[in-house]
Amino acid sequence: MSSSFDPTDLTYTALDEDLADNQRWSTWPSVEHLHRGPRPYPEWLVTSSAAIDTDLGVLKTGKEADVVLLERAVLDDPQQSCLLAAKRYRTTEHRLFRRDTGYTEGRRVRNTRDQRAMARKSSHGRAVEAGLWAQAEWTNLTRLYEAGVPVPYPIQLDGTEICMELVSDGDADAAPRLHQVKPSFEALVSLYDQLLEALRTMTSMGIVHGDLSPYNTLVADAATSPRLVIIDVPQVVELASNPNAMEFLTRDCTNMARWFTSRGYPVDEGELVADLMGYAW
Repeated sequence: MSSSFDPTDLTYTALDEDLADNQRWSTWPSVEHLHRGPRPYPEWLVTSSAAIDTDLGVLKTGKEADVVLLERAVLDDPQQSCLLAAKRYRTTEHRLFRRDTGYTEGRRVRNTRDQRAMARKSSHGRAVEAGLWAQAEWTNLTRLYEAGVPVPYPIQLDGTEICMELVSDGDADAAPRLHQVKPSFEALVSLYDQLLEALRTMTSMGIVHGDLSPYNTLVADAATSPRLVIIDVPQVVELASNPNAMEFLTRDCTNMARWFTSRGYPVDEGELVADLMGYAW
């Protein structure tokens, strides 16, 4: 199996019908309809059952999941090709840290067998936990997307893997995280306005990101018209049911306010929290 992949332009073409170790037939046809993204599907999304998924390498290694660059393409049909980000959750014994307790208060597992397995930390229980985090992120991502919050389009959920839109920087490369960019003052103001609108929308929905920082926000189209995109949402909590929600909201605001202030656009975290609480419920 030969291939052509240039990381500078993120393009790939399958050259052989025999699948290599880094390839599989597209999982789209086998995914439950409830685990597919909101309709209408984007025009760029390949949904053909003849498509091949090809791993092109790791985009990000995280503490609980890895994000892989995935090409979904139909052999010999250049019109049917798209790049995706596939987030793959690890089971708990392979995660580098645990943040479950504060975020999962109020969550319930209906299956008593799964509850017992999780309590025993058995291999089945660890797999159940990984699946719960993937399911939580999928549900949150879909909910936020449908509410107009700037998040990647959620494509599908398959077990512990979430495929979503690859957010680019406008030149075909993956978009940088907010902490990596040095925007002009005009762009800085625009990015903050986008952040404020997104946070107001989330608060009006009665939810808090819970782990928001310049490290899990992306800047799409950075060189032209910067767009803020929020990522990593498995830990989203409900303001009404999670006793830690206000602490998380305050921390989110502090993280973002300090970054914007350090870049020359003063933001008072206390005023930001007060502003958002005006939109709660």
